[in-house]
Amino acid sequence: MTQPSIPSESDFDIQGTIARLFVYPVKSCAGVEVPEALLTETGLEFDRAWMVVDEAGEFVTQRELPRMALIRPQLKQFEMVLRAPGMLALHIAYDRVEAPVQVKVWKDSVAAYDMGDVAAQWFSDFLSEPGKPRRLRLARFDPEHKRLSSLQWTGGVEAEVQFADGYALLVASEGSMAELNERLAAAGHAAVGIERFRPNIVLAGLEAHDEDRVEMLHVATAEGGAQLQPVKPCTRCPIPDIDPATATSSPEVGDALRGYRADPRVGGAITFGMNLIVREGVDQMLKVGQAVGANYRFE
Repeated sequence: MTQPSIPSESDFDIQGTIARLFVYPVKSCAGVEVPEALLTETGLEFDRAWMVVDEAGEFVTQRELPRMALIRPQLKQFEMVLRAPGMLALHIAYDRVEAPVQVKVWKDSVAAYDMGDVAAQWFSDFLSEPGKPRRLRLARFDPEHKRLSSLQWTGGVEAEVQFADGYALLVASEGSMAELNERLAAAGHAAVGIERFRPNIVLAGLEAHDEDRVEMLHVATAEGGAQLQPVKPCTRCPIPDIDPATATSSPEVGDALRGYRADPRVGGAITFGMNLIVREGVDQMLKVGQAVGANYRFE
């Protein structure tokens, strides 16, 4: 089987590089910055493979439990280690699950595996507020289950996703972040990090929000090239207002975005970054420093 050829830089309207890569093993907990990551059908390996749920199996996020931002995963060879302030480390083996369960993420009912009572107690203890105990559990996505992104936005392409909100990958650019920080500075606020926007891929070398305007991202991998298709602007909830270092929320980021990022493509909602689906390159490695090319989309 021949590998897809990599077009030269002259074939593209814009060229950039992968500046940073992030994996978010547990949905809505802190991300893990990595130098490289395996590309799978559902995005980066281990991304949103686990999710915290309530007693009814409904997913919970920083929107209601901002302290989730303080839970920091570490990916090791055979296990994930979770740490949080005041807690002993929680070790989650990659090859071990317990009872099959059904969980819900947004409107999707998803097959998963419960990760046991020790994990459940750990999350319940850390995320409960004084006088407001929460009974939470940790679930792992069942890889035999096929959850699809919105066919409306993918143009009918059956694109798989695990526990991410809706799409395999999220891309944002350093240029977009620089523009936001300029606006924050003009309003008298401190700069913020791109971690607030929870991207998987951060691109360098693009103008602000060029990621909104391209047809396909072509990544020059060692194995022959990956193709990642932007399909939907990422609408923004209050999570970017949460400082990932402290889990405290203040409104300046959202206020700044509302001043210039109302997006007619999603009914005027505030957007930042683009959701991607995987079109080519499954089982290839994405690495910091790889070249990325794209052509502008004209509609």
